[in-house]
Amino acid sequence: MTLIKSISGIRGTIGGKPGEALTPVDVVKFASAFGTWAKMRGAKKIIIGRDARISGEMVSNLVSNTLLGLGLNVVDLGLSTTPTVEIAVPIEKAGGGIILTASHNPIQWNALKLLNEKGEFISAEDGAEVLRLAQREDFNFAPVEKLGGYSKADHYIKKHIELIKKSKWVDVKSIQNAKFKIVVDAVNSTGGIAVPLLLKELGVKTIKKMYCEPTGKFPHNPEPLPENIKAICKEVKKGKFDLGIVVDPDVDRLALVQEDGKPFGEEYTLVAVADYVLSKQKGNTVSNLSSTRALRDVTEKSNGKYLAAAVGEVNVVNAMKATKAIIGGEGNGGVIFPELHYGRDALMGIALFLSHLAKKKMKASELRKTYPDYFISKNKIELTPEIDVDAVLEKMKIKYQNENINTIDGVKIDFEKEKEWIHLRKSNTEPIIRIYAESQTEKKANELAQRIINDIKSLLVVD
Repeated sequence: MTLIKSISGIRGTIGGKPGEALTPVDVVKFASAFGTWAKMRGAKKIIIGRDARISGEMVSNLVSNTLLGLGLNVVDLGLSTTPTVEIAVPIEKAGGGIILTASHNPIQWNALKLLNEKGEFISAEDGAEVLRLAQREDFNFAPVEKLGGYSKADHYIKKHIELIKKSKWVDVKSIQNAKFKIVVDAVNSTGGIAVPLLLKELGVKTIKKMYCEPTGKFPHNPEPLPENIKAICKEVKKGKFDLGIVVDPDVDRLALVQEDGKPFGEEYTLVAVADYVLSKQKGNTVSNLSSTRALRDVTEKSNGKYLAAAVGEVNVVNAMKATKAIIGGEGNGGVIFPELHYGRDALMGIALFLSHLAKKKMKASELRKTYPDYFISKNKIELTPEIDVDAVLEKMKIKYQNENINTIDGVKIDFEKEKEWIHLRKSNTEPIIRIYAESQTEKKANELAQRIINDIKSLLVVD
């Protein structure tokens, strides 16, 4: 059983003992801490919403009733998406939001993802304060005559889609004229509600649904990686569809499948969308240190400036604000389009990508060939309590000190001459070291990753 307390939220497996997993006791404790933090900032209302995972209703009831006990009013969006909750917070003039989702994690996981009054993930400082409040159990619940009020609002997915359609860069007419035939894999979560509705509103007539019943029973590993989306790849090719669309359980990550049944490449979702936006407006872009170099290439080709931020949506958002970036996100299929809101949004990503594809009048595979080819090898090393991660990273930094080193988030080693890099960092959500390597061929990326993994294994420090 696992419970991970981080500044970005509380994530854990359901069941087990309090303090060791995400039990009802822990849900109440951290909901109390967040609610207390929000009240200290003047909040009177909190927005909540959840994905369709099996534990969602239980966790939602615990969270909403805890917030009511603090005297806060709760607006419950019910089955929703992460970006939809983010949009709803400022519209409702709420003091914050809680999204009940473990994102791409398997079925046994759930989490509380915490938003501020802007509908953005809370800062590191605010996250640390929430954790302190939880540790001290410094809560003051409301007397009976001052309990909060509860209401439901099930119209926000439609509102979200209306706002997307209003964007000047979403070309509904071109999408409609393209007569796309699309397959959707929503892993039996809330994307099964939102994505087909979006496509219909964009004028797509032929939509085949795969795993679009929001039962929470994931038919495959919900992380939208190539090895997990083989069923839709076969369906797209067999049925002669134009595109496959895959989202994770909370619909903030977007992966695409080409008409030939091959993945477009999760890393290239943001690259393609950024290319489209940059063709309309000159500007800057941001992604994180573990994302493909291709975004930098596309941005510089359009005479914009690219910046790499530390991993984590809040870090990317901060960098986007600092550089006034017009598009950004993460190479895991996360598109952030600030014209709508500062959050990863698969629905917005779909609308922009379809606009791009329709106006280019290309097949998805042809569009993919217009971008520079890079390959990322994603690996991890499981952590045990004996491993001193900081010591390992420090030794790796020394070993490769003659290369371009970035230490804002773990250690990134950029081998500029070879146009390849390696990024080593401790995960915020799982007990692992992530090892991402990128090069110009898959073979070279795997070889670089293996070389670094061997280096790490030889350097493991045991206290």
